[in-house]
Amino acid sequence: MTIGYRRRILSTFLCWALLLAVLPALSSGARAQGSEARAWEGLASGGVVLFRHANAPGGGDPQGMRIGDCATQRNLDAAGRDQARRIGAAFAMRRIAVGAVLTSQWCRTRETAALAFPGRSEDAMAFNSFFSNRAAGPAQTAAARAILAGWAGPQALVVVTHQVNITALTGIVPASGEGIVLTRDGDGDGWQVAGRIRP
Repeated sequence: MTIGYRRRILSTFLCWALLLAVLPALSSGARAQGSEARAWEGLASGGVVLFRHANAPGGGDPQGMRIGDCATQRNLDAAGRDQARRIGAAFAMRRIAVGAVLTSQWCRTRETAALAFPGRSEDAMAFNSFFSNRAAGPAQTAAARAILAGWAGPQALVVVTHQVNITALTGIVPASGEGIVLTRDGDGDGWQVAGRIRP
């Protein structure tokens, strides 16, 4: 076997190895794009999106956190404010009609909504974080489900809330600024995950 022949075999092997390494990533990217396309289609048809508030450094809330006092809370940073504006721009670009915008009473959810959908938001206590009071989770989740069950469109419902709330409702742990889109299931009595929106 000549040196040139061996090199050709090695080159062919390396090309196949690279292709096999890249294919899963390409497939994953295609699935993500498909998920996002389905998400936007669902919203255009009067679906619901549960946004985790935009980026706010840290976890949970500082000790002594008080609702209504932003100085005691974890708040959006510059990256989070940019995320929130991108959310609003994405809705505007796709001409998604928004029927209502609900937020928790936390400053970071209110600011996310205010930057994305100026002048549209209203508080909904059912979507308040229960990160520091897990015992309140079941009752709040039931109240949140009741709000979602009552949504009939035809415009989209936007909810800006917290990771614990979204996970309790969907089983998904979203990133900061990420939206989980729900559409009516087959019998129309409940909701199913249609896709995810990343800012």
